[in-house]
Amino acid sequence: MLFVVLLLVLAALGLLVPALTTSNTIWAWSSVGASVLAALVLAWDWWRRRPGDPAADAQSVDQLAVADDQRVVVSAVADTPPADEEPPEEDTDAADLLVVADLVDEVRVLDERPRYHLSSCSWLAGRPSLGLPAQEARQLQFTPCAVCTPDAVLVRKSRSA
Repeated sequence: MLFVVLLLVLAALGLLVPALTTSNTIWAWSSVGASVLAALVLAWDWWRRRPGDPAADAQSVDQLAVADDQRVVVSAVADTPPADEEPPEEDTDAADLLVVADLVDEVRVLDERPRYHLSSCSWLAGRPSLGLPAQEARQLQFTPCAVCTPDAVLVRKSRSA
């Protein structure tokens, strides 16, 4: 969608050049029209993606996630914090912390967010994330998410292996 807006803005700028170099006002009005059309496309896209939109919420109710090498259906989790809030921190005991400090299993982190997550975390849904070893995430002062409980899952997986 932003690609369409970018093309419309570039077209408006392209139409502005002949408007300034000639005395024909049709070029200027065409530039204004392309700019207004770009604004309308942006407003329509915002309207479609606004929070609380029933159509957008219906799409996110049944999402597929991968956990422990099995496909499971994840329904909308009632205790998942809103998108603008940080999920709570997982409570990890000292013995598990020692195990996590040596794990190289991949966890996911978001830029400028303090938590690390499993790739199947419902809070991550659709957000761009970066993969790091759990050991490195801990060294960089990231803390585990309480929604997907990465420490408990990784420690359980490590102990079973």
